[in-house]
Amino acid sequence: MIENLDPKQSFAFMQESPNAVMIDVRTKMEHTFLGRPVCNIVHIAWKEFPDWQVNPDFVAQVSEIVTDKNTPILLLCRSGVRSVDAAKALEEAGFTHLINVLEGFEGNLDANKHRGTTGGWRFHGLPWEQS
Repeated sequence: MIENLDPKQSFAFMQESPNAVMIDVRTKMEHTFLGRPVCNIVHIAWKEFPDWQVNPDFVAQVSEIVTDKNTPILLLCRSGVRSVDAAKALEEAGFTHLINVLEGFEGNLDANKHRGTTGGWRFHGLPWEQS
């Protein structure tokens, strides 16, 4: 079963669970230029620009980093959509403690089609950095 936590709950969980790993499933450009949470985070893209095909090595790449399938894994994307698909793939591969970060890093679009104004990791003032 995949659990859902909002960004504040996810940050608290990471603080309380030092063995937890956050996987940023966004593209390399998103991870690099838009910023990323400051926590035990690893970047492994679920889909990558320009073709937006699912990364066929995603599960294998996660398995290299997280060798114990009972380790808590939080999955983060831009708005909380790609991370669900990535969590489902990990669940099918036998990972047992999966958490989707609701709202993602930037949140949903607002009325002006801007992100980061109604939700997401940055919106909630959680620690993040940018290249």
